[in-house]
Amino acid sequence: MSASIRLHPGKDKPVRQRHPWIFSGAIARVEGHPDPGGVVEVFDAQGAWLARGYFNDRSQIVVRLLTWDREQAVDAGFWRCRLAAAIAARSSLRSPLGGQTPPERTTAYRLAHAESDGLPGLIVDRYGDWLAVQFLTLGVEARRDMLLQNLVELLSPRGIVDRSDVAVRRQEGLSLRSGLARGEMPPPDLEIIEHGLSFPVGIAGGQKTGFYLDQRDNRRVVKAHAGGRRVLNAFSFTGAFGIYALAGGASHVTNVDASYEALKGAEAAMRLNGFDPDLQSEGIAGDVFQVLRAFRDEGRKFDLVILDPPKFAKGKSDLPAATRGYKDINLLGFKLLAPGGLLATFSCSGSVTPDLFQKVIFGASLDAGRDAQILAKLGHGPDHPILLSFPEGEYLKGLLCRGA
Repeated sequence: MSASIRLHPGKDKPVRQRHPWIFSGAIARVEGHPDPGGVVEVFDAQGAWLARGYFNDRSQIVVRLLTWDREQAVDAGFWRCRLAAAIAARSSLRSPLGGQTPPERTTAYRLAHAESDGLPGLIVDRYGDWLAVQFLTLGVEARRDMLLQNLVELLSPRGIVDRSDVAVRRQEGLSLRSGLARGEMPPPDLEIIEHGLSFPVGIAGGQKTGFYLDQRDNRRVVKAHAGGRRVLNAFSFTGAFGIYALAGGASHVTNVDASYEALKGAEAAMRLNGFDPDLQSEGIAGDVFQVLRAFRDEGRKFDLVILDPPKFAKGKSDLPAATRGYKDINLLGFKLLAPGGLLATFSCSGSVTPDLFQKVIFGASLDAGRDAQILAKLGHGPDHPILLSFPEGEYLKGLLCRGA
């Protein structure tokens, strides 16, 4: 007999609405002896079958649901089919020229987006001929070899780099891991193409899986509005927003980041795209909040301010401090914005909802004494889909504002 869980009365509604997570507090009892990462059946309090998912009693999210079809077995064929479907959904990007005209060629994008692709805990990103993967939960960790083999057979990459070095694995009772998983290691400065622009990427050691792929379409929005503008690119990392701005005709870009090495990477990327960092940009290493305060005190102004900070809130308990941080940095952004200038501001904290983020930006504009209009609401691109039954998947949100 297969292992199963029985829910408390009244705790079945999220499961019936196809939300993929079951928290420990919803579970009345566990029946049988499920293997760590093994498949369990889910029943409501009255004994009606609801769904099937994988189990981990070391996590607050005890079950991550995989299917609501009782006839669908969760076997090797299930995982291969789900993975193939996720890859096929990116077919327009996967073609040699991205399904686009040559100037818009793109060779780096997400192939599997965890829960939103029906693959809880699994991230697969393509960087040219290489893949970067993250196994974030026990359920996919237990199937790691099988999933890697599927990727080899479906995509024939030159190599697969495992970037399972994210802290969230500890919440699953897993240690962190990073290294070559299959094939050959990519060069440390692997060149990718995004909308026709080139970027050197270090898959083995960069942030996330090497590049902020989720901002791809937002970078193109910035490019479209950058003509003739003096640009401040705060939390710039390797300067991708700044390069798009220069490609859009920006007169000058100031990159600010805590990492000197990241700023050197930005200079290399500029040269790769035919720009002169000595003439068209400056890079300032330091605490971004302190640097922007110094700019404010000096009376500096910019026509386009880009704020793309790291995650300020890892969970709901961090929200008070995170909202203060977002308000502070956006207050500085408005203070540095020239009349009629544009502010492109982002949050990648999943617990900060789009509504809350907009309220924070409103509060910052109010304290700065600036009227502002929202020109566009921004988010991740179609290779980072948001499952309607899983709103937590909408972690990246942004606003393009015009200041009076």
